[in-house]
Amino acid sequence: MAVAPPTATERASRVKLMIFDVDGVLTDGGLLFTAEGDTMKGFNSMDGHGMKLLREAGIDTAIITGRKSGIVAARVKDLNVSHVYQGVQDKPAAFADLLQKTGLNAGDCGYMGDDWVDLAVMLRVGFAAAPANSHPEVIARAHWVSEARGGYGAAREVCDALLRAQHKYEALLAVACSGEQRGLVG
Repeated sequence: MAVAPPTATERASRVKLMIFDVDGVLTDGGLLFTAEGDTMKGFNSMDGHGMKLLREAGIDTAIITGRKSGIVAARVKDLNVSHVYQGVQDKPAAFADLLQKTGLNAGDCGYMGDDWVDLAVMLRVGFAAAPANSHPEVIARAHWVSEARGGYGAAREVCDALLRAQHKYEALLAVACSGEQRGLVG
């Protein structure tokens, strides 16, 4: 008898490390350039707060992105992201390095990406997620797709989905409702 593949919730319940692409996931994918050639990006504070909630719940976070940016370095430092890979031309190699450094296996990881460059990692992880406005080939291969677009709450949606799947959402919400200070801001 054939066994049904795991649901997205089952997959999310096993995630110990959530990895995010940046452009098109944590940002809307737009790149603004100054006259001096500097790049500017906008980040959603709710996405950042979701990443902090993951960490508080014991789910580690990482970034693997093709571009190298001081803006991204500042943002991930602010969010206290544990593992940061910028300027990556070979995302599967960066993922393999991340697995070696953390001692995790691919099934323990989730990845949220939006375009073809993310597919090789998405196809290796236990939980593959995509923003609503991802390339159709990415959406077709994702286990879970947000309702929000990249840069507009997609990362927060996946963070909330992980917390719910791991039965940690309600406890974190209760702390927030109680007014206890935890020092978390998005």
